[in-house]
Amino acid sequence: MSDYVYMLESHLSPEQNRVVAEVMTAAGEVNANLFLTGGAMRDMLAGFRIRDLDFVVEGNALKLAKTVCDRADASIVAADENRKTADLLFPAGVTAQIAMSRQEKYGRPGTKAQVTPATIQEDLRRRDFTCNAIALSLNRASRGLLLDPMNGLADVERRELRAVSAYGFYDDPTRLLRMVRLRVRLGFTVEERTRMQIANAREAGVEAAISPRAVWAELRLVSAEDSPSEILRALDDEGLLSACVPALAGAKLNLAGLTKLDKINRLVPEDAWTRSARLGPFLYALLEKLTPKERQAIVKTLEIPKHDVDAWQKLEARSKKLETALRSPRIRKPSHVYRIVQTAPVDEVVFLLYHSALKPVQERLRSYYQKYLPAVQEIQPEEWPVFEGKPGSPKHQKARDEFIANRLDRRPPRKPVEPPPPPPPPVVEPVAVRRAR
Repeated sequence: MSDYVYMLESHLSPEQNRVVAEVMTAAGEVNANLFLTGGAMRDMLAGFRIRDLDFVVEGNALKLAKTVCDRADASIVAADENRKTADLLFPAGVTAQIAMSRQEKYGRPGTKAQVTPATIQEDLRRRDFTCNAIALSLNRASRGLLLDPMNGLADVERRELRAVSAYGFYDDPTRLLRMVRLRVRLGFTVEERTRMQIANAREAGVEAAISPRAVWAELRLVSAEDSPSEILRALDDEGLLSACVPALAGAKLNLAGLTKLDKINRLVPEDAWTRSARLGPFLYALLEKLTPKERQAIVKTLEIPKHDVDAWQKLEARSKKLETALRSPRIRKPSHVYRIVQTAPVDEVVFLLYHSALKPVQERLRSYYQKYLPAVQEIQPEEWPVFEGKPGSPKHQKARDEFIANRLDRRPPRKPVEPPPPPPPPVVEPVAVRRAR
């Protein structure tokens, strides 16, 4: 087995490894060459946890995506007919993209790309940064072969962002925003020649060609990052925020609220579901300083889809029921809090931690993440009893919930009270000393 295959499997979760196996099997069925590319390879080689799986196929990517959905009970959540890409969501919360290996040509900065099928080598050479231009073959004959035509591996080792093409920022000005996001997330520096290319592109005013939809797509990606406040601060410092969304720049940028939200997000366990649930609270904090008229203008300008607007605008009303349940005086035991928060939508929990001024609500939510959830996660496999019924059945789940409740509510054993130490014996002076006195 290739060292890179072993490295990949050790970086993936069990659910992600199963997805890779399903996609490889489906690619074999449709006789297509399959590669793992982009952010997945960059994060693996840089030692980061892999968030999303990026597959490239030399062939019909949309057909492969449908085959994968039939095999693995996944669903296509977004598709781009022009670039022939499909974003997939799997039952365990794993996200992946399957894309056609392609070339892109631009008539003018920011215009729609002319897409044509290409080999994997040509696909890697048209990408944005060298760290994203690395691929790993998942084909039976060449499984584990690393493809690195732009020497991106060396840039990853140097922790450096380097543009693939001198015209990359002219072809797709959105890469200016992406460069800042990756620089902050990865902690990489920007290569000197790339900095000159950015300066030349900015002098030519290419950021004016970034479409509102592209700005919103980038902000949506920022919402799922670990530190959106730092990324937005960097975008503001670079002048890109004022160029793309003037209403959010400078004093209107709610950095204090976004920083507070960053800390709350670190309290919540990270997975694909919780990352996708960050959008509503992120938008609430991002637009908090604006007037209702300004908020509506941004929604219209950036062409934010209705389901994303609803995730923000309806969040406060949806969270009222959870807030009422958590403030109830009937909650007297840890198991009560655990039962309520465990089944609550993550975006409502995050919103209440950010917004609620009720002390019982704050204390109970923090106790759930800092005490009760870790206590359940620390239960060793041999401690779990054998529950009646099949796993997943109501009877089995009820027995499991009762065991957890008893575990959380039991009182710690009292420490035995040790008797106080006996007083020291009195000091008796020798008779000769007493007589001498």
